[in-house]
Amino acid sequence: MERALLNLTAERCPMALLLAKRAVQNLHSGELMEIHVTDTGARQDIPRYLSNHGFTIEVRVDNHQVLEIIVTKGL
Repeated sequence: MERALLNLTAERCPMALLLAKRAVQNLHSGELMEIHVTDTGARQDIPRYLSNHGFTIEVRVDNHQVLEIIVTKGL
């Protein structure tokens, strides 16, 4: 299944969180989006926001350089 990529590695919070919120609003149930972030605040805030709003998160990469997550919109 093809998924959209949202590269937020050049963004810092709160802009990274705002852009992530806007992007996931357009997802339909079951659709996936891959999100990449580097900012310390965004690494915490984006997964927390998504978890609290009915999205499923799968961490692909989590190291000192980048956090890559796959987000699935709930049914």
